[in-house]
Amino acid sequence: MAVAGTIGLVVAAPAAPAAAAPGCKVDYTVPSQWSGGFTANVAVTNLGDRVDGWRLTWTWPSGQQVTQAWNATVTADGSQVTAANAGYNAVIAPNATVSFGLNGSWSGTNTAPASFALNGVTCTGAPGTSTTTTTTTTTSGPPPGDAMAQVAAMQPGWNLGNSLDATGADETSWGNPRITEALLDNVKAQGFKSIRIPVTWGQHQAAAPGYTIEAAYLARVKEVVGWALADGFHVMINIHHDSWQWINTMPADRTNVLNRYNAIWTQLAAAFKDSPAKLVFESVNEPQFTGSSGDAQNAQLLHELNASFRDIVRRSGGGNASRLLVLPTLHTSSDQARLDELASSLTTFDDPNIAATVHYYGYWPFSVNVAGGTHFDATAQKDLTDSFDRVHNTFIARGIPVILGEYGLLGFDRHTGTVQQGEKLKFFELFGHYARTKKITTMLWDNGQHFGRTSFQWSDPELIAQIKSSWTTRSGTASTDQVFSAKASAISAKTITLNLNGTTFSGLRQGSTELTRGTDYTVSGDQLTLSAALLTRLSGSRAYGTNATITAHFSQGVPWRINLITYDVPVLQNATGTTAAFSIPTSFRGDLLATMEAKYDDGSNAGPHNWTSYKEFDRTFAPNYTAGTTTLTADFFAEVNDNRRVTLTFHYWSGAKLTYFVTKSGSAVTGSTS
Repeated sequence: MAVAGTIGLVVAAPAAPAAAAPGCKVDYTVPSQWSGGFTANVAVTNLGDRVDGWRLTWTWPSGQQVTQAWNATVTADGSQVTAANAGYNAVIAPNATVSFGLNGSWSGTNTAPASFALNGVTCTGAPGTSTTTTTTTTTSGPPPGDAMAQVAAMQPGWNLGNSLDATGADETSWGNPRITEALLDNVKAQGFKSIRIPVTWGQHQAAAPGYTIEAAYLARVKEVVGWALADGFHVMINIHHDSWQWINTMPADRTNVLNRYNAIWTQLAAAFKDSPAKLVFESVNEPQFTGSSGDAQNAQLLHELNASFRDIVRRSGGGNASRLLVLPTLHTSSDQARLDELASSLTTFDDPNIAATVHYYGYWPFSVNVAGGTHFDATAQKDLTDSFDRVHNTFIARGIPVILGEYGLLGFDRHTGTVQQGEKLKFFELFGHYARTKKITTMLWDNGQHFGRTSFQWSDPELIAQIKSSWTTRSGTASTDQVFSAKASAISAKTITLNLNGTTFSGLRQGSTELTRGTDYTVSGDQLTLSAALLTRLSGSRAYGTNATITAHFSQGVPWRINLITYDVPVLQNATGTTAAFSIPTSFRGDLLATMEAKYDDGSNAGPHNWTSYKEFDRTFAPNYTAGTTTLTADFFAEVNDNRRVTLTFHYWSGAKLTYFVTKSGSAVTGSTS
């Protein structure tokens, strides 16, 4: 469900030094709504003279409440709401737009506000008489040629993944619908300032010597780029999956690869040379080379590609003479050796309008949930901070801007539940904060698994709320978002550790009800203890599963949700099946599966990734809580030896552990609890 409206607004003038002519509009949209909650975006466009300092007020018509906000300070007195500017967006220039967002709660209906007032003046819809004449409705960009300022203005960014980069016949071949103007409009409404449009060209390119790009395909790319520019985005296009389709053969086929690569950029430079400066070119995505002699040759080949790209674009004239160009490291890696190789190239180029790019998908065991990487622990955190420190010190500290062109977790390629929810949120909280601290512009990788291409809804509202919050502030988290109480035992008090992250703890709530400190819970330093009385009251009849949710609130950022869960130790049953279809009947009894170990009787590791006993979540095993099964996949059995018993140890989030035994004989599989 979406709610949208455009409301004309009169802007009250600041008291001094001179009166400002009033006039503006407000665009209020609800791009995401779920049971009991919603996300709203508010954009205020100034149609009069400059406004210095603003307060936007409105009345909720349906009793809604604001639970969190970004890019503005939002306070409420009953149904009356005030949003005040942040320090960095206090000025609204003529014909400029300032935006902020919020998360809220609702019950019954979620009717949009009927009117707004800015600095005390009610909306009229009439523009003011401005002393400044302007014909643009977008904010002014950074000074021409200021690469650092342009990259800063691109924060935050979003990837239009698995569409124009698909390697099939057209942009729908990887399962996404055709790109629409409405999609880009809705992405813009989410607060993103830039959009990366990956493009794979090879299957739309004629043979040598011309390597001509299909006219219809180039026209389609230009159409989508045009829509994005019209929306006010900074837009980045590139050569994408060609990197592993044919560019990677450059060690053995240097001349042909370079000719083909040069032909693409010659055509793109000509096609886009008159585009505005907000269009950015990225030389190649995740460059890689097969069969090279090693690091030195890899570095030389990438330098040659980047140098040729730069020369072609700069010589093509028009806006390309000073257009921002983005150059990757090998594999877009943030390893120091790869950063140093690109830094050496940039020194050679001596071009002020260049940015570096890397990607970040987290510490690999955590990112895919393998090798026991179930938690965003100190090792995973250090991997993130070390990576960003290296990028900052190598480039940004020397005046070279950095675009983190893709980020996420690799487990998202299967689904966003591969990594446990609370651990996932802690990753994105630190990611956004630390990238902001290091002045790195970030672009969320989204191949359709996050923002619905036709529904325009977020698949995980908690995730995007955490990401959006991290753009401007920190949020408090905790050691866990799950509190387990065994049904077989009497309920006792439970303690979790708060990660304050520079915030202060302000209270605990169930919905909109404030829980009582000292009775329902106590806080000692960073230790939050939930009383047995509170857990008893909220657990009700103690049905298996989540009985209630409460939220810890902090002085800033998003609240931290805590699930109160009743469980008993799961029960497994004997089973037979095949390597293509084998499932263990499982009564989960409210518990949740964290990971699985696999070992042979001699203690050696069994199955894929045999350097660790802990197997990869989803790839080798997966719980199905609805069906009551735990599946072992064909990928798992493909690397299990015939007629050797495998001992499986299932680890559950409650702390429970269960042992199970499987034996493969050809394609037949038997499983037992003993």
